[in-house]
Amino acid sequence: MAESAIVSRHLRALWAFPATELGVVGWPATRRERAFGSWHYWWQAHLIDCAVDAADRVPTPARRKRVVEILRSHRLRNITGWTNNYYDDMAWLAIAAERAGRTQGVTGANRGLAALERKLYDGWNPEVGGGLPWRTGSDYYNAPANGPAGIAMMRLGRHSRAQEIADWLDATLRDPETGLILDGIHLPSGTIERPTFTYCQGVVLGLEAELAAHTGAPRHLERVHRLLDAVQDHMTVGGVVKGGGGGDGGLFNGILARYLAVVAETLPGSDRQQVEDRATAAAIVRASASAAWANRLDVEGEPLFGVNWTERARMPGGSAGAGYFTAGGSVTPSKIPERDLSVQLSGWLLMEAAYRVSAAGL
Repeated sequence: MAESAIVSRHLRALWAFPATELGVVGWPATRRERAFGSWHYWWQAHLIDCAVDAADRVPTPARRKRVVEILRSHRLRNITGWTNNYYDDMAWLAIAAERAGRTQGVTGANRGLAALERKLYDGWNPEVGGGLPWRTGSDYYNAPANGPAGIAMMRLGRHSRAQEIADWLDATLRDPETGLILDGIHLPSGTIERPTFTYCQGVVLGLEAELAAHTGAPRHLERVHRLLDAVQDHMTVGGVVKGGGGGDGGLFNGILARYLAVVAETLPGSDRQQVEDRATAAAIVRASASAAWANRLDVEGEPLFGVNWTERARMPGGSAGAGYFTAGGSVTPSKIPERDLSVQLSGWLLMEAAYRVSAAGL
């Protein structure tokens, strides 16, 4: 039902081209949004990832065709190719494209995936002690770029670089007081930006869990355990993941849910700590899904998820405030954030994560 709601409310052909689909970023949509007048690269990458989830869950020709069409449309709307100047954007698309090829046999993005891999690998900057910048030419090296880049490197077989990224994140951005991953650092000055966001924790949990499964190194198991405790203490309310607002923040809680499911499914080990960590990650996903579902609105038989999963969703009544780009490049929320595609994608991400946890018997 979460999938169906996105398909019916948000998916639309790109500029009337045949065999294309992209996500309209608001519902109800403005004329500019329906015409894809502004470009939300990383939102669409998560749309692809969700479409892959659905095709993995119940494979059908229609679902696989949707993955192909959204990938093709992403390339067309980006105009200049598969890449851009933002390493976080490119990492999210690389993750989605790699999964589309690996699980669904979608090969149309192979050339693009190779270009994304080169950009992400070459973005590592040893001259300032490591890390990838947020965007080309920036002095800001942050978790939202390095976390997903590490996951992409891991899945593309660049295991040594994934290891370097994980070690850099732990050494540079882990807050010793809370155990959470801080947003980023300016290099070479060393000035740290200290906000903490749910999706930063999610990508580091996912990266460390996959490294633990690949290498068996105890430090990755310990990092997952420590960060999972911090997420429980600081990023949940009653066991439910906190909301991140609308606009770009609408995706934050869904991303954490996705990678908590990765921890639940992937984290190796039969010791008591690993068993409990898998159970904890699964429990947060299940509790969040139950809360989001209980607090949804039912609109013409399909769910509309709330911006905060512990609060009743609100019906959007207009397009005020939606989708403006700030000077820093982030996207502002709608006045009622439930109209933002990002918020609804988080709901879909969460439901797919809950399905995977349930299907694994966790």
